[in-house]
Amino acid sequence: MSLGSLAKIKKFFGTLDDEKEKDELFQEMLVMTLARATRADLLTDDREVAKVKEILCATLGSDVSAAEIRVAAASEIYEAAPLEKYLANIGPKIDPAQRQSIVNALKEVFRADGRVSDSEVQFFNMVAKELNLSPAELAGLT
Repeated sequence: MSLGSLAKIKKFFGTLDDEKEKDELFQEMLVMTLARATRADLLTDDREVAKVKEILCATLGSDVSAAEIRVAAASEIYEAAPLEKYLANIGPKIDPAQRQSIVNALKEVFRADGRVSDSEVQFFNMVAKELNLSPAELAGLT
């Protein structure tokens, strides 16, 4: 998957025709959210970037470089619309398990440097809210 285009995200107002397209959208949303999370506290920690790289490698099955993650974190796509808008529009289009996967990965990234800042907590809460996850879903009960 190319991090440069994020083509599915750019057409997030469209409908999803099949499972393959839904999975591609989930993958791009995971990349965008985790990459942006590395900048949530304005300090892009190498351990957080390494954790994102590890998660993306395991989830996507492809190696993503730290440089690509840093570029995605500062992508111009956020100028077109804030992450909140993408999450709110894409959340309903992907499976609940995929939405949970995004917030679970987000927890791992924020814990990677041994501390979770207030701004990271705010970022996490925003993602959970915009993905419309219930407290039970966040706790992994459903």
